[in-house]
Amino acid sequence: MAPKKQPVKKQEPATKAYIENAGVVLDQQITSTLEKNYMPYAMSVIVSRAIPEIDGFKPSHRKLLYTMYKMGLLTGAKTKSANVVGQTMKLNPHGDAAIYETLVRLSRGNQALLHPYVDSKGNFGKAFSRDMAYAASRYTEVKLDSICAELFRDIDKDTVDFMDNYDNTIKEPTLLPVTFPSILVNANTGIAVGMASSICPFNLEEVCNTTIELLKNSSHDISLTLKAPDFAGGGQIIYDPAEMNRIYQTGRGSFKVRARYNYDKKSNCIEITEIPPTTTTEAIIDKVVELIKAGRVREISDMRDETDLSGLKLAIDLKRSADPEAVMQKLFKFTPLEDSFSCNFNILIQGTPKVMGVGEILTEWIAFRAQCIKRRVYFDLAKKQEKLHLLQGLEKILLDIDRAIRIVRETKEEQDVVPNLMIGFGIDEPQAEYVAEIKLRHLNREYILKRTEEIAQLKEEIAEMEDILAHQNKIYQIIVKELKNVIKTQGQPRRSLLLYQEDVKYYSQEETVEDYPVNLFFTKEGYFKKITPQSYRMSSEQYLKDGDKIVQHVEATNAVSLLFFTDRGQVYKSRACEFDDTKASALGDFIPVKLGMEEGESVIAMVVTTDYQGFVLFFFQNGKVSKVGLKAYETKTNRKKLINAYCTKSPLAAVLAMTEENEVMMNASGGRVLIFHSGLLVEKSTKDNQGVAVMTLKKGDVVETASVFHEGDMEEAHRYMAKVLPSRGAIPKAEQMTL
Repeated sequence: MAPKKQPVKKQEPATKAYIENAGVVLDQQITSTLEKNYMPYAMSVIVSRAIPEIDGFKPSHRKLLYTMYKMGLLTGAKTKSANVVGQTMKLNPHGDAAIYETLVRLSRGNQALLHPYVDSKGNFGKAFSRDMAYAASRYTEVKLDSICAELFRDIDKDTVDFMDNYDNTIKEPTLLPVTFPSILVNANTGIAVGMASSICPFNLEEVCNTTIELLKNSSHDISLTLKAPDFAGGGQIIYDPAEMNRIYQTGRGSFKVRARYNYDKKSNCIEITEIPPTTTTEAIIDKVVELIKAGRVREISDMRDETDLSGLKLAIDLKRSADPEAVMQKLFKFTPLEDSFSCNFNILIQGTPKVMGVGEILTEWIAFRAQCIKRRVYFDLAKKQEKLHLLQGLEKILLDIDRAIRIVRETKEEQDVVPNLMIGFGIDEPQAEYVAEIKLRHLNREYILKRTEEIAQLKEEIAEMEDILAHQNKIYQIIVKELKNVIKTQGQPRRSLLLYQEDVKYYSQEETVEDYPVNLFFTKEGYFKKITPQSYRMSSEQYLKDGDKIVQHVEATNAVSLLFFTDRGQVYKSRACEFDDTKASALGDFIPVKLGMEEGESVIAMVVTTDYQGFVLFFFQNGKVSKVGLKAYETKTNRKKLINAYCTKSPLAAVLAMTEENEVMMNASGGRVLIFHSGLLVEKSTKDNQGVAVMTLKKGDVVETASVFHEGDMEEAHRYMAKVLPSRGAIPKAEQMTL
C-alpha cells in the first residue's frame, strides 16, 4: 500500500522583508552613475572577456584548455565534449552553450585556426559556412591537440601565477607559459566596450624565425622573415609592402584577400576552393544571385555549393563564350570573393589594453617568456638546493654510520630520534628527518658512493642554473632552442599565397553594359525611376508620394553616369545600369537609401552625363554662381562618394548641368529676373569654390530658382540681359510673363 501523501505546508510570505531605497526616487549625477555602474561593467568586458592577452588567449579559451589539461586530455583518449563543458563550468560561470561554442572554434574540425588546439571527432561545423551547424556536445568527442604540449610546458613549475576561480574553490592560471608567440599564430577577434581587437594569424615557422632574429638583433627588419599573414582557409593576399609595413609598425591597417579558383575547361565551370576568412559560402552565393537578378552578371548560368568531406568547393557554371577570367574579375569586384581584413592589434599587457605593432608584440612576448623561464629555473634551483642540503646532511651521517645507528638504538623515545641525530652530527631538522627515514637496506657502500657522486652533480647543476639567472643571453638561448623545437614539431607550409600588386588584374569599369534608351525621372523627395520608352508609352501616369512631384525628366540611355548632389556638399556617383527598370506606376528607388547616404542627408539635384563633358553651374542664394567642369567629378577608381563637391557657405538654390554655353535665367525672391550668358563665367579648377557675384540682391532677397533660358520664355528679354556681371536684373511686368 502506497504511503499517504503528506499535506504541503503553505509558506507564509515574509512580510517584514526590507529592500533599501525600494520605491524611492534618488537624485544622482550622471557621472556618478557611470562611475559606479557602467565603468565596472566596461572594465570587466575589456579585461576579463573580449581582449586577448600576451599568451594569445582570452579568459574563456584559457579556462577551457586548462580544464582539458587537468582532465588528462593531453595524452589520454578522447572524451565527450559534454564532459569537458561540464568540467569547464568550475572555472567559467557561463552557460554550456557559450562554453561549447568556444570549444567548437578551437577544434580541428571547425577549421577556424591555423593550428587548432583541440583534436576533434564528429561534426563541428565549418568556419567558412554560416548554415553548416555543429552537432550537440553529447555527440562529439575531443582531446587536446599535440601543440598544446607547448602551451602547458612546465606549468607546474611556478612559471605563471595562479588565482582563485569565481567561487574560490580551485586555482587557475592567469596566463599560460606558451613556448611560442601564439598571439600571432592563431586569429583572435573581440569586441569590448569602446574598443575592439582584431589580430590576423601568421605562419608559425615565420613567426618563430622572426622571434629568433629579434633575439639575436633587436633592430632586425621584420618584413624580411615575416612575409605576410597566413589564414587557415588559404586564399590569396594582395600584397602591398607599404600597407603591410604600416601594420607591422602600428598594429593598424587593412589588406585584401582574394579567393582561389580553378577553371574546368571540359565542364566550362569555375571551381572556387578557398575564400577570404571574413566571409562565408552562403554570403558569396547570395551576392552572386543578387547580381544575376540585377542583370549585372549575365555570363553565369548556375551556381551551387559542392562542399563535401574533401573540402570547400563552390561551382559556377558559365554560359558559352564566357571568359572565365573576366567573370572572376567581375566577381572579385562585386562580391565577397575579394574582401578586406582590418587589423587592430589590441592586446592586454598587465591588465592594460594596448595597440602594438608586430615588433612590439614580439618584444613583449620575449619578456614574458623570459620571465617564465626565470621562474622555472628558480623553481628547479630551489628543488635541487633542497636536495643538496639533505644529501649534505646524509654525507655527515655516512662518514660515521655506526655512531648514527648507535644513537638511534640508544634513544628510548621515537620522538627523540631526530633531535638526537641533530645534536650528534650538527645537522638541522630536515636533514635529520631525511636520514631517519633511510631504509636499513640502503646502508651499504654502493648507496653511500652514489649519494656522494650525486652531491657533486647537484653542485654543478646548481652552478649552471645560477649562471643562467645571472646572464640574460643564456635565457635567450633557451628561448631560441624552444622555438626551433616548435618549428621542427609543429611547423607547416604557408597556406595563403601572396599576390603582388603588379600581378593583380582588376575589373575594368568599361565593361559591356546592355545599352538601350531610357527615361530618367527624379522627384523632389529623392525618388528615382528608370523607365523604358515602351513602358512609358503604355502608362505615363506617375505614381508619387503625397506632396511629391517630378523635378527632372531626362531622356538618356542605360549606360549614362548619374551624379546626385546633396545638401551636405557631397556628390554620390552611380550609373543608370545599376538601377532596375521600373514602371510609372511604381514608387521607384529612394536615392538616400539606395546609395547609402548619411542619416538626414537629402538630394538636391541629379546630373546625367555620358562622358563628363561640359560643366555644372551652382547657383547660391546669396547671388553667387560657381562654374565647375564635369571632369572634376570623374575618377579613375570606382569611388561612389566625393566630398567637397561644392561650396556650402551659402545655401544652394539650383544646379544646372550644361554641355555648351547658353543663356541662363535667375529668379530672386523680390521678383527680379536676370538673364546672362554662361560664357561670362570662368570655369574654376576647384570644386568647392565660392563662385563669383552674378546677381546683386536687395537686403532680405535671395535667389530662388535658375533655369536655361529659351527664346520666348520672357517678353522683352533684352530688359533682363546682363552684359557685365554682377547685375541687378529687372522686375518684369505681369503681362510679360508667359504661362
